[in-house]
Amino acid sequence: MPREQKAKQHHMRTRIAAAAARIMAEDGIEDFATAKRKAARQLGAVDTQFLPNNDEIEAELRLYQSLYQGEEQRDRLRYLRREALAAMEQFADFRPYLTGPVLKGTAGRYADIDLQVFADSGKELEIFLLNRNIAYETSESVYYNGNQARTVPVLSLDWRGTPLRVAVCETGDERGNVKTSPLGRPLERASLEAVRALVAESG
Repeated sequence: MPREQKAKQHHMRTRIAAAAARIMAEDGIEDFATAKRKAARQLGAVDTQFLPNNDEIEAELRLYQSLYQGEEQRDRLRYLRREALAAMEQFADFRPYLTGPVLKGTAGRYADIDLQVFADSGKELEIFLLNRNIAYETSESVYYNGNQARTVPVLSLDWRGTPLRVAVCETGDERGNVKTSPLGRPLERASLEAVRALVAESG
């Protein structure tokens, strides 16, 4: 590949990463693939072979938030982590873990809280919520433990004014590496004790 063409592709890759980061920060999109595709369309990038990876976009997102959202983003993150901790304490019997942007520190003004819990059946958590008159909606998501796909129920609810998604994984998967794709990296997750420490550190 000629050097000039390679430099041009690298430049477009960088532009797409920056545009995707802005979309995620300003529009509240949390899915990297969606933001990436939207950014590529906006920039007229027809060759999807050289799209940035998630790590590149996340680096640009952190930079964008520090430059343009600053204290607002830090305040929002502290608030969301406190709310996540309160929700995890409510669901303590289900061995909850915090995942997603609230854990990674990239949560913005429109971010949801994402939890994983582990139970023999999603019905256990549904009964728990029904007994406390907590309304919820159900959907499904696919996770992987190694190369084995798992279709897990996801319960979405309003937690004191903040959207909360709770993925109910199989009990045996707690010790495994839960991923969103067979070749992806294991999802970062933090236990109740770890989130307590995060909240304490942020004051």
